[in-house]
Amino acid sequence: MRIIITGGAGCLGSNLIEHYVPAGHEVLAIDNFATGKREVLPQVSGLTVIEGSIADNNLITQCFDDFEPTHVIHSAAAYKDPADWHEDTATNIIGTINVAQAAARHGVARFVNFQTALCYGIPRQVPIPVTHPTEPFTSYGISKTAGERYLMASSLPIVSLRLANITGPRLAIGPIPTFYKRLKAGQNCFCSDTVRDFLDIADFLSVMDIVMDDGAPDGVYNVSTGDGRSIKDVFDVVTAHLGIELTKPVPIVPPGEDDVPSVVLDPKETQRALRWEARFDFVDTIRRQLIWYDKHGVSDIHSHLSKPQA
Repeated sequence: MRIIITGGAGCLGSNLIEHYVPAGHEVLAIDNFATGKREVLPQVSGLTVIEGSIADNNLITQCFDDFEPTHVIHSAAAYKDPADWHEDTATNIIGTINVAQAAARHGVARFVNFQTALCYGIPRQVPIPVTHPTEPFTSYGISKTAGERYLMASSLPIVSLRLANITGPRLAIGPIPTFYKRLKAGQNCFCSDTVRDFLDIADFLSVMDIVMDDGAPDGVYNVSTGDGRSIKDVFDVVTAHLGIELTKPVPIVPPGEDDVPSVVLDPKETQRALRWEARFDFVDTIRRQLIWYDKHGVSDIHSHLSKPQA
């Protein structure tokens, strides 16, 4: 395969590059390094790195014309500033359209899109079925959902994966790196009173191998374990891993106005249609992430949420 990966320096993009390049596939990674880091993309045979924004249609056109991809993985997303609607729109909507139209011109065999679980908004039922209405209410969720709708209305051979919280090398968002970094530094933590599902990177890569096959059915799929766990559950695994005994309970605080109390995706339709199922349970998933941090540390930590008020 000749694969263009947008957002190639992010956690998912870089792990996909490490998965596909050693297998003999050619990859072109596009990233503006707003949240990803250039140093995670090594100078190796089979990998070409282009710095730039997918909102730049001239850049996208040139990349597709020069590289002539057979497959596209659309991992790029703007999310780090909840108040920057313009950047979210430019990347998540206009950028998505640019990539989709270039992919259509080149007749790619497969287009895989990554969608945030926040597309469902405040869910009416949990676990959330893939048929649940999309009702996002944040700039990130709204713009990503608009981008997905453009894609699904196109003639592309497309799979859109609505993703649980995926753990893996270079994870730099969410409670796991936050707790690890703060506890290692002897700093206080708090837990939001929320529930999430977590998916190991190995399980994510296994579903990617299925959907990248040209014969896989098009459509929208939830990718998750379906096992909801509280943020306090995450905190407990991190403290146990670090051997920390607390002198007082960790504070549990209500979710912020732009947060969702419970986001747990129902993977049943994915399991049926793709014959895929997650293998790693919650504790193993979190522990595998923490072992990676033991070896490599935690770098920057990003969030799609507004900062709590002082």
